[in-house]
Order: sequence, then structure tokens, then C-alpha cells
Amino acid sequence: MDWLLEGEWFKNCNCDPGCPCDFNQAPTNANCEGMVAMRITSGHVDGVDLSGLCWAGAVWWPGRMDEGNGKLQLLIDERATPEQREALVRGLAEGEGDTLMDIVRAVCPTVEEVLYVPFEWEFDLETRTGRMKAGDVLETEVETLRGFGDPPPPYRAVVTIPGGFEYTGEGNSAETALATKLRLNGAFAYDHESCHSSMAHVRRGAGVAG
Repeated sequence: MDWLLEGEWFKNCNCDPGCPCDFNQAPTNANCEGMVAMRITSGHVDGVDLSGLCWAGAVWWPGRMDEGNGKLQLLIDERATPEQREALVRGLAEGEGDTLMDIVRAVCPTVEEVLYVPFEWEFDLETRTGRMKAGDVLETEVETLRGFGDPPPPYRAVVTIPGGFEYTGEGNSAETALATKLRLNGAFAYDHESCHSSMAHVRRGAGVAG
């Protein structure tokens, strides 16, 4: 499969800000709950243009992510044509060669029904703020971390993983932020606040990273 997706990327989860997974450490909590979401600025699957579309993947594991037995539910932009829907699901569910996607498929044996929903998307990497809403299923709001003071000033923390498999944009870096809201009401559910967010520009696709 010839596929490549480039664009804006959220990874929000129930860990404290500065997700230990980025450092190969145990998660903050006993189990992992979270999501990734992307607005495709440019991309294709086998010649089908997917630019401008959004998608998200909600995930749940009973313990640590690397221990497996997880669940995955894909949410796809309802604006996609039937051809684009098929191409995007193929890229995310079947497209091999992107290490992160390969890992998620391996540790999520339960794949729930794909939902096609309207997306609302705001993303400002420079200020580390944004929001994403996927129908009535998934919603998250993000703001910058803050230091100490009155008023507390914005605080910047950048995670760089050379040769890593998630932050695959220029510099292999992601901005760390605060997810003030992380709420899912799909095939499974969770509701968190004041938890972790990563924001980055990424490239996903065959042979991009890993």
C-alpha cells in the first residue's frame, strides 16, 4: 500500500503531563486510556487524496499499553467521500510500515465499529492550545502548561526523540501541554481532566519512522 499522512497531531492520555511512555517508563495510572487525533494537511492512500480530513483513534488498555489486550475505536471525518472513507480506514487499519500504527494494532486485539462523525478542530502549536471534538463521542481541550507566579506564565517543555516512531515531523519533537478535558463516550468510555497532551506535526505512512 502506498500511503502517507502529514498533519497536526494530538496525543492525549490519562497520565500526568509529561507522559512516562515517552521515556519508556510505567504510566502514571494502573491502566492506559487516551486518544490520538490528526488533521491531515496533506496525504493519500493509493492515490486517493485525503488532505483536509480529520480522524481520531480512541484507545483503552486494562493495564500498561505494552501488555496488550487493548481496545481501539476509529472515528473518521463524516465529510469524507465513500472512496476517501475506504482509503483512510485501509491506511489506518491495514497500512503497514508505520511503526506506531503497527504497534497499536498489535496491542489492540479488539477493534470496535468505525464511526463517521463531524469534527471540530483547533490547533496552535506555538501557544500549545487547541481543541478537538468528534461528534458526541470524543472531546478534548488543551492549554499550555504554566509556571509559578501571579498570573502564572506559560511554561514550555519539548520532548525530542531522535529516530522515534511517534513524533515524526521535523526535529522529532512534540510540545507537552495540559489536557483540561479528555472525554470519550463510544464503545468504551472515560472522563479525565488536567492530564497529559502532546502536540506535534507528524508524518505517518509506510517507512516513515521506526
